[in-house]
Amino acid sequence: MKVIQNGILILPDERGRFTAQTEHILCYDERITRIVPATEFTAEGVDEVIDAAGAYVAPGFLNVHIHGCDGADTMDENADALGKIAAFQARTGVTSFLPTTMTCAYDAVERALDRIRRAMTEKPHGARILGSHMEGPFISPAKKGAQDEQYILPPTFERIAPYRDVIKIITVAPEMIVEDDFIESCCKSGIIVSLGHTAADYETACAAIASGASHITHLCNAMTGLNHRKPGMLGAALDTDANCELIVDNVHVHPAMQRIIYAAKRGRNLIPITDSMRACGLSDGVSELGGQKVYVKGTLATLADGTIAGSVLRMNDGLRILRENLGIAIPAIVEMATRTPAEELGVYGELGSLSVGKYADIAIFDEEFRIRRTIVGGRDCFVP
Repeated sequence: MKVIQNGILILPDERGRFTAQTEHILCYDERITRIVPATEFTAEGVDEVIDAAGAYVAPGFLNVHIHGCDGADTMDENADALGKIAAFQARTGVTSFLPTTMTCAYDAVERALDRIRRAMTEKPHGARILGSHMEGPFISPAKKGAQDEQYILPPTFERIAPYRDVIKIITVAPEMIVEDDFIESCCKSGIIVSLGHTAADYETACAAIASGASHITHLCNAMTGLNHRKPGMLGAALDTDANCELIVDNVHVHPAMQRIIYAAKRGRNLIPITDSMRACGLSDGVSELGGQKVYVKGTLATLADGTIAGSVLRMNDGLRILRENLGIAIPAIVEMATRTPAEELGVYGELGSLSVGKYADIAIFDEEFRIRRTIVGGRDCFVP
């Protein structure tokens, strides 16, 4: 058994809200075995003591929208790509993630889903792979963003049915749906329908949400904006309980807009993501996303025509930025990146909080979200 002491534990209270607790000891093997006041702790059976030295001890973060990092991409045919992404994610405090596909030739998407399926069954050597976020090809050409228009297809459930065990979230433009029961079929199969890359108006978006769509892909980006006479997709997201992704790099969404969104959503149903590409973790220069050249300078990644193309954001940096922008406590920020996505994915019984019986998926970090240690299933995956 291992223990973590002298840390600020971020724990759910009796209502499930995350709070900071001091003077507690966390004990774990593969799973969390005990969380006790320091005054009640006995060292019997302890193999290793980790001194958090005043740092935060939190559930590991979930990243539900990430294409790649450290030179690797979900669409890479290289069998080692997913492992490379998983290892880098652990360096950022992420302990679970959804490798995200692109709008490419559909057989390439299927091969990517096959690789993700295999990775889901393997013992993690970095962050856990929980399944896939399938972003495209069921999107609108009018809001394709950095996706390749030549590969866009109309949504049909028959195409994705063989991968219902792999796809956890699927991004769809609701105005492109031609099957009346597409959203219902996804929901019955446990696939979360996310609205994104869409030119839908407010009414069309709300109708899709009423039919079962419950997630919004990178809110504000690649969608119709908010107008006082035409609320658009953004208005529908703010006016409902749909879970909304936010790329929190201050490039994709202005800090003031992040505060407006937080207020409109009453602090709920927000999920920080990175939407990072293979250039994340590398230096400036020319990179690639979905077969298209991407030019990276600092925090900005664009296609040749200036279209923003994913990000180079690390999750821990995004959470620091979000805290600075919103001015709220660290436990509330952590809850957005852990409990909210875990509950949505139906895995909160296993991970997403520091609770006895759940996997020992833990991130230890300081006030600036600098990662001091990442633990997945009780095993150290990153120690700087």
